[in-house]
Amino acid sequence: MIEAMKNDFSLCHPMRNVIIMLPTLDEAKGLEAVAENIPHEKMKEMGWNCQVWVVDGGSNDDTKAVARKNQFQFIPQQGKGKGAAIRLGFSKFLESGKDALIMLDSDGTYDAREIPRFLEKLSTFDVVVGDRLNGEIEPDAMTRMNYFGNHVLTWLATGMYGITINDLCSGYWAFSKKAISRLKLNSMKFEIEAEMYTSCVKEKLEIKNIPIRYSARIGHAKLGSVSDGWRIFRKLIVRRIFGTPIEAKIGKGNLDIE
Repeated sequence: MIEAMKNDFSLCHPMRNVIIMLPTLDEAKGLEAVAENIPHEKMKEMGWNCQVWVVDGGSNDDTKAVARKNQFQFIPQQGKGKGAAIRLGFSKFLESGKDALIMLDSDGTYDAREIPRFLEKLSTFDVVVGDRLNGEIEPDAMTRMNYFGNHVLTWLATGMYGITINDLCSGYWAFSKKAISRLKLNSMKFEIEAEMYTSCVKEKLEIKNIPIRYSARIGHAKLGSVSDGWRIFRKLIVRRIFGTPIEAKIGKGNLDIE
């Protein structure tokens, strides 16, 4: 009787499909930590089938071996940089026909056990952004300069675009299929999150900020505080002035770099 009720429920509420995208560059140890925390059973209980993609920028460590051990799909990227990796993942996601995508950095700073919270909010919002600045930041997880810089860039973004973003440089985002299909992106490096925000605003997508836990990274940091901060600020200005990147206007949008 109980089993029959479960079957009837599954017929009325078909399983949805979510991609968890992990951009990597020499992140073997961090990737292993993320893999251990992905809540597969919880997601199944919520009605989500999960597939994990590792989009790799040319790792020289055991990242590929870790991905294969955990039965993740390993996708080598064509272009260099985090922005190129994310755009490639978005392009393949649209080709896949899946229902939602969650991206988080693979260096152990973000807790994959919080994925169900993102999926819950995604039922009513187009985009969900993990908010470190109003969440719990572990000691030594973020330098004072990065903490200050994140606040300044976040404040500038909200002031320039008029839509609240609580943590512009967060690497933990969730998107509906509708949201990714509308994004217009051309970023190659760490300015990608800022451009995702500006594109969400331009496309009038509904954004939900949720506080998250942020931990010290596993391995060496790749973000350069001053140089990447300037690149992020410049992207905010460029998108405020020009709105849509030329790649999108000629039909390339967020497609991968050949």
